[in-house]
Amino acid sequence: MTEARKVPLLNVANILTMARMALVPVFLLSLFAAGGFDTTWRLIAFGIFAVASFTDHIDGTLARKHGLITDFGKIADPIADKALTGSALVGLSILDVLPWWITIVIAVREVGVTLLRFWVIRYGVIPASRGGKAKTLAQVIAIGLFLLPQNDVIAIIAWVIMAAALVLTIATGIDYVIRAFKLKARAGRAVA
Repeated sequence: MTEARKVPLLNVANILTMARMALVPVFLLSLFAAGGFDTTWRLIAFGIFAVASFTDHIDGTLARKHGLITDFGKIADPIADKALTGSALVGLSILDVLPWWITIVIAVREVGVTLLRFWVIRYGVIPASRGGKAKTLAQVIAIGLFLLPQNDVIAIIAWVIMAAALVLTIATGIDYVIRAFKLKARAGRAVA
């Protein structure tokens, strides 16, 4: 019996992941409420996004610290993350707050990395890099700032952080491709 099977499926880390997933439609409803630009609803959308994003940090920490890592969590956690950030980016683009090209660049990178993960999973797992974690943090902060009712200061800070997030998104995507091909090549040499 493996360690992952001994861990109960319904544990606090997985419950937080499922709660984050459940918050996505609630977040979208609040983002688009009253036409999408009502100050109160935008603050509510920001609050829901912030809480949901924070659960990502908490569930991972709890899972590692208390040995609550499950196969379900390994799959559901990144899906919940991508659902939250992806829905926020699409929502902001629909509202014309964020250009569609930014949403597309980030979405293509995320889908591409996910497909690469499935492609190399039989050879091993490529762990998240510091750059990948910095990318996620920059995206979350930038999205959060764009969700807030805008003034000149918030807008400038949001654009600067989004520019950094885009650079990190592209750079870590390229890094992931390189690491995936190296992993596959090493596995091929080991078999030969």
